[in-house]
Formats: sequence, structure tokens, C-alpha cells
Amino acid sequence: MDTIGDMLVKIKNASNASHEMVTLPYSKQKHAILECLKKEGYIGRIDKKTKKGQDVIEVGLIYVLDTPKINEITRISKPSRRIYMGVKELKPVKNGRGVQILSTPKGIMADKDARKELVGGEVILSIW
Repeated sequence: MDTIGDMLVKIKNASNASHEMVTLPYSKQKHAILECLKKEGYIGRIDKKTKKGQDVIEVGLIYVLDTPKINEITRISKPSRRIYMGVKELKPVKNGRGVQILSTPKGIMADKDARKELVGGEVILSIW
């Protein structure tokens, strides 16, 4: 199973249905991706909680004038096909209005930060 893909679908569906919160199973990688999305301003608060003995993450979604901040979220690198990009291959998404999230040797970060740090890596997702 692709747990990151499931997370992205749940976030997209919850934002399209105008939910304020979405609850996801916890993992360190998911938490790092969500922290990056929070830093870029696509999601609100992130809370790690324990429900029925399982760790979960509650994610607050952001809306601007009753429209979701997340218009489109796409999984780029999948378990069946990994996509890697060097720092020279990283281009702005949607003319700078979107963000790509990468898994780099320096951790999970946005494409803007990866270009500043001069590192490439596996492209996890694209969001705008």
C-alpha cells in the first residue's frame, strides 16, 4: 500500500468536501511532509494524538473565501516508479504558485529550499 498516496487522497477529498479537519495514521515521514506543507501555507495546524491505542495526526485545512487552499495535490514518485531530480532539474510549479516536496539527503523539504541548499532528491508530491 502507498500510505503517502492515501494521505494525499484523504486531504484532497476532505478539502473538496469542506471539512475543517482530517485524521490520518501517524508516521514520521507523513509528519515531515505535513510540516513542510504547513510551512508553505497549504495546511493549518498539525496535532499528534493517540486514539484507541494508535497514534494519529489531525490536520487542520485552510480555506480562503470558502474555497480550499489546496486546489490540486498529485503524487509524483510512486512505489512502482520512483522519480528523482537533481537541483538543476527543479523548476517552479505553476509559475511559482505551486510547490514540489522532495525527500533529500538533508531531509524532506520544498523545492525552493532544495534549490537554496543545492540538493536534489526524490520528488514526493506536487501541490498548487
